[in-house]
Amino acid sequence: MRKYLRGLAAAGVFVALGFGSASAQEQEAAPATPIELYACNYNDGYGPAHLDVAAANWNAWADEQGFSGYSAWTLVPYYFGPNYNYDFLWLGGSASAKSLGAVQDTWLAEGGEVQQEFARISSCSIHANFAALQFKAPAEREDSAHVVIAFSDCAMSEGTNFNAIGPALAEWGSYLDEQGSSSGMWVLFPAYGGGGEEFDFKFVQSYANYEDQGADWDQYSASGWQKADELFAGKLDCDSSRVYSATNRRMAESDD
Repeated sequence: MRKYLRGLAAAGVFVALGFGSASAQEQEAAPATPIELYACNYNDGYGPAHLDVAAANWNAWADEQGFSGYSAWTLVPYYFGPNYNYDFLWLGGSASAKSLGAVQDTWLAEGGEVQQEFARISSCSIHANFAALQFKAPAEREDSAHVVIAFSDCAMSEGTNFNAIGPALAEWGSYLDEQGSSSGMWVLFPAYGGGGEEFDFKFVQSYANYEDQGADWDQYSASGWQKADELFAGKLDCDSSRVYSATNRRMAESDD
């Protein structure tokens, strides 16, 4: 991971994960932000309604613990293939790895009954950590509690590094802005919990709804593919996206 982060710093495109807009100065100054991801299946006899209850109980417990800097989402698959084996994902993050670590320490020491409730309804075979960099802030949204999130695994071509890909992603984000896209755009570098990855990073986009995602699909089909070829042909190979319906379970307090 370190070599890619160095490349980004050299390219001057370090930006932070977030769901609000940020100025160019703020984006250039912001470091990578940590994301944790659980991939889970429901245990026999349990389902989405039980997850809603467990998440609500967890959120009340998080209030008691004073978790003001942690955001969390649950993601359920919408577009997926036969090799997809999970019922839901838990995506959480903080502004810094130290802040995320403090939340995790409290969870391990004090989670108690809330931990047991999650263990009763689900089993999670993956717990991974990623370094997230934002390349396009999403547009302001009326309903930030429900969004659409798409993930693709991307591999850089032999001889290509992030010194080349980072600026291309920044230009792609600017191009999408010019085309009126409301999407947000991030890359996630694997940090902990993996091993043997066949990709260099995950390319992530968020949308307010499936109509907005469809608008980007239409624009790409009409002419966007030409810009994508100009920027990425021969440099980057990404697989087809897995798309999720995401529900916010907790939002970190703003510094404003």
